[in-house]
Amino acid sequence: MEQFDNIDDYIADLKQKLEKSPTCANTMYNLGVAHLSKREFMDAERYLLDAVANSPSMAEAYVQLGGIAMQREDLPGCLNYNVQASKARPFFAVPWGNIGFVQLQMGETEKAVQSLKRAIKYDPNFVQALSTLGSAYIAVGDYEEAEKVLQKAVDLEPQFGPAWNNMAIIAANNEDWSKAKEYAGKAKDSLFDVPEDFMKEIEANL
Repeated sequence: MEQFDNIDDYIADLKQKLEKSPTCANTMYNLGVAHLSKREFMDAERYLLDAVANSPSMAEAYVQLGGIAMQREDLPGCLNYNVQASKARPFFAVPWGNIGFVQLQMGETEKAVQSLKRAIKYDPNFVQALSTLGSAYIAVGDYEEAEKVLQKAVDLEPQFGPAWNNMAIIAANNEDWSKAKEYAGKAKDSLFDVPEDFMKEIEANL
């Protein structure tokens, strides 16, 4: 890959390439991602929509469009784009992880569990999906299954704060308050914002 001093030079180069081959979906996708890195969401969205118009099976572009929808707090839009990504590439774990995350946010917990299990089936080391599945299990009160997947998440990625926070919730549910404090501390060390009320509850029960 060519080296560029900054992202603007890279964008300028991609635009030149696009002028030479105006239907190249890969160049459009790369332009979309480059604009995303500058948080220029409207430009990013335009190029990513062009990319999928020219290459309807480009699952990664649908995933990025889902991310832009999530940025706007448009959960149905995010879900829709990730469903399209999963249709374009059925064994691609990332859209299934995103679908599960959105379903959980929308309160469709059982559906979320199924989607997240599918994401992990396609990528057993998908830390984000493991952690979200832990949240879904907690939501339905299955703390035993939650602990299994969360333990795997923190084994794979010891600095993954959301998983440690969920581990602290499970320990608190089991009234193992010293463990809850330890896990909440690890979540904080990983720069996760542990709710103040939860910290107070832990301290009160030690």
